[in-house]
Amino acid sequence: MRQLILDTETTGLEPNLGHRIIEIAAVELVNRRPTGRTVHFYINPERDIDSGATDVHGLTWEMLRDKPRFADVVGEFVDFAKGAQWIIHNAPFDVAFIDEELKRLNLPTASALAEEVIDTLALARDSFPGKKNSLDALCERFGVANAHRTLHGALLDAQLLSEVYLAMTRGQESLTIDIAAPALLAEGALAAAAEGVTLTIRVLAPTREELDAHRAYLLDLDRASKGACVWLALAPELRAA
Repeated sequence: MRQLILDTETTGLEPNLGHRIIEIAAVELVNRRPTGRTVHFYINPERDIDSGATDVHGLTWEMLRDKPRFADVVGEFVDFAKGAQWIIHNAPFDVAFIDEELKRLNLPTASALAEEVIDTLALARDSFPGKKNSLDALCERFGVANAHRTLHGALLDAQLLSEVYLAMTRGQESLTIDIAAPALLAEGALAAAAEGVTLTIRVLAPTREELDAHRAYLLDLDRASKGACVWLALAPELRAA
């Protein structure tokens, strides 16, 4: 599965009032693993930037006058972004701006380009109702280092969100990490048996505290995955333990 963590910075809050994208970035994940591939552009918005927006991201029109226009970079952005699952924090905001930019150029909008759009803000609100769910709050909650984030920036925010998203949706993808280990152990056991060597296997039983911690982890995982935890499905008695 190919996923893109996207973020934008803009001249203001209302695309229907003529506000424009001034920075756009995306970080690529394949099978939930960062590939190192990114796309990142600063963009000349061809208009002034609201002072309140500059307070957030630190960018001014004077800084962007010599940057390419959206029309100049849209081809590279579309080639990178099409066909992937888009993951965005407060997706309706960013998608509205991207759609307006694409409409100006008579190009297909996000719904035609993206396989799916996932809003991590909506996911966080479902998982942590009543709590702060800004990107900074989620970084703190999941232990993602963001001390270097003094201003918003599309590429930095996309990189931070990629770590938050993977932590927030952690699940069964980790089950395959050690898939080669049993085969290696079996090969070693067969070689030892052929040489007449007896192997002693020690079985360590978990403590009560370890069992309780394991159950608590599974229940937390089940909540985060909206009831899709495979381990609890295989051992439903753990729900009521």
